[in-house]
Amino acid sequence: MRNAYQEQLQRLNTILGDMCELAGSAMSRATQALLQADLALAESVIADHDRMNELATQAEEQAFAVLALQAPVAGDLRGVVSAFQIVGDVDRMGALALHVAKIARRRHPATALPEEVRGYFAEMGRLAIALAHNAREVLNSLDHEAAALLEEDDDAMDDLHRHLFTVLMDRDWDHGVAAAVDVTLLGRYYERFADHAVMVGRRVFFQATGKLPEQLDELS
Repeated sequence: MRNAYQEQLQRLNTILGDMCELAGSAMSRATQALLQADLALAESVIADHDRMNELATQAEEQAFAVLALQAPVAGDLRGVVSAFQIVGDVDRMGALALHVAKIARRRHPATALPEEVRGYFAEMGRLAIALAHNAREVLNSLDHEAAALLEEDDDAMDDLHRHLFTVLMDRDWDHGVAAAVDVTLLGRYYERFADHAVMVGRRVFFQATGKLPEQLDELS
């Protein structure tokens, strides 16, 4: 019975990892579409989003199957409940990448990014893709120490997001209201993508230890 549970949970984590990979791929292509005003890349992100919905459905079905067939308790139940929450987090990551792609498509053939902020978004895209990759690795390994480290890249994303607003608020900004709105929304999308990736790590940490990272810090 225990082996069957572990196999089912591993299949569930594999699906969740695949969702992270898909979200990272979507954000990679969406960022390139944004930086290069590449309509084809933006359209590919939009067209592929149905795959994320399919994986989310598979993950939820697998989680329900574990609940129904294994009746997990204590730590095992914690793992399944965390999985349901992770489905929501990663699904949201995919939706945020979709939003980025839609802005790139809407502004085509022009770029949505003035030159002053292109470097910010190139780096925010790099961090977002790395976070999605690391979230997948954490789901595969269930390494709670690696899961806690996801917050470090999120801190870097938050710093970039704050600095972005200094550019927007500068009196020399001369790109108009529409560009300012685009940049504000895009910055939020990247920040939230990172936040959800960190939540995946926090849920894996809780799944492994029964506590959140800050709770263990208080005990140490």
